[in-house]
Amino acid sequence: MDRKQLLIGGEWRDAEGGKTLPVINPATEEVIAEIGAASKSDVDAAVAAARAALTGPWGKLSARERGRLIWRVGEKLVEQIDQVARLETLHNGKPITESRHIEIPMAAECLQYFAGWADKIHGETVPVKGNALVYTTREPLGVVAAIVPWNFPLLLAMWKVAPALAAGNTVILKPASQTPLTALAFGQIALEAGLPPGVLNVITGSGASVGQALVEHPGIDKIAFTGDTSTGRGVMRTAAETLKHITLELGGKSPNIVFPDADLDAALRGATIGIFYGKGEVCAAGSRLLVDKSIKDQFLAKVAERTKKMVPGDPLDPKTRLGAISSKAQLERVLNYVEIAKKEGASLVAGGSRADIGTGKGYFMQPTVFADVKPDMTIAREEIFGPVLAAIEFADVDEAIARANDSMYGLAAGVWTRDVKKAHYVASRLQAGTVWVNTYNVYDTAASFGGYKQSGFGREMGQHALDYYTQLKTVWVDLG
Repeated sequence: MDRKQLLIGGEWRDAEGGKTLPVINPATEEVIAEIGAASKSDVDAAVAAARAALTGPWGKLSARERGRLIWRVGEKLVEQIDQVARLETLHNGKPITESRHIEIPMAAECLQYFAGWADKIHGETVPVKGNALVYTTREPLGVVAAIVPWNFPLLLAMWKVAPALAAGNTVILKPASQTPLTALAFGQIALEAGLPPGVLNVITGSGASVGQALVEHPGIDKIAFTGDTSTGRGVMRTAAETLKHITLELGGKSPNIVFPDADLDAALRGATIGIFYGKGEVCAAGSRLLVDKSIKDQFLAKVAERTKKMVPGDPLDPKTRLGAISSKAQLERVLNYVEIAKKEGASLVAGGSRADIGTGKGYFMQPTVFADVKPDMTIAREEIFGPVLAAIEFADVDEAIARANDSMYGLAAGVWTRDVKKAHYVASRLQAGTVWVNTYNVYDTAASFGGYKQSGFGREMGQHALDYYTQLKTVWVDLG
């Protein structure tokens, strides 16, 4: 068991008073590390270090030099990918195949993608009345606090850290207390790559204390938050006191719509991957399966059959495709939703119980499918954040669109059809930040991601992410 410190100003230090929190492996229920439980004074120190770096060595680097450094951090992450992926699996419970071959490589790719943008953030010249030269510049916001959740601990951190650094900001990274190990490992990687002290600070602790202190702090210019919608509302309220810039990537209850003219074998794979990848602990999970009533029975029978073949296993086994739920509290939450669904009249067709992989330990859950779900049922409306699929029927295209949009969320959606005209029509009507057609849960660092409605605002990844880490200045020069 390791004892982890905070990274502040390029140095590793204990939290004030030496306070710690345990990190639990959800697959074994064992404590695998102790992390620093930061205090308000630790937050003050991190802000001071980030501010000093902003006005010091980091702020004095050229954009191209900054990009080279960020690229080098990405290279260092690739060099240590096996160790970092193992840490990701140990503290989150996700299969090692997902960590090693999908998520940590994407995190490194994100760094190198935005490294390339560092010297391409341009202003414009503006034609105006009179004899004047008017131009704009894009400047860094300042000190950015990145507050990230436990489901994709390092990848979601890079979605924020990479564009923030590319734009010239300094960063305080606050990982979830359940999954801090890869953020701390990344902090060491950044130091080894030569990132100047204070450019990246990593502080750990609970969201209620450390996260709140970051959102309240007057020395922080921007909060980039990913988490549940209720917490996002609180972040927005508190950030208003100091008028911080904020971006919020929040919850979802994403519809995955299957039309009768779809490639049903592909849709079957997409429906199961859409909800069971990452154990369903995915903000964009296709947790509402909308199926045309003419094919509902046959399609759901195949979904149930496929689901029953998915067996949770040891997350460190490369053959495992379904790992452990990230915490005891989250497992209890998911099981509670299963009971609510039963009481409200949904038909359980697969799973529905805690799973045992033979060790008698671990927070494992059977992948679960409910049929006969009505749009007003709890499991059709609330984000479960677990491997639970709610199947809802529809009669025609317009009803499919209406039911898909009947949600306070608008993060993502899927459409399965061979009709290209129908695909574009439905995609244009769906209230979602990302629409996948004949695929689901695919991402690329170049493609922006974010929500409509109460799934938040702002965008991660892609060129447009940079808009949320810069501020626009207009300069007038009198030529008269």
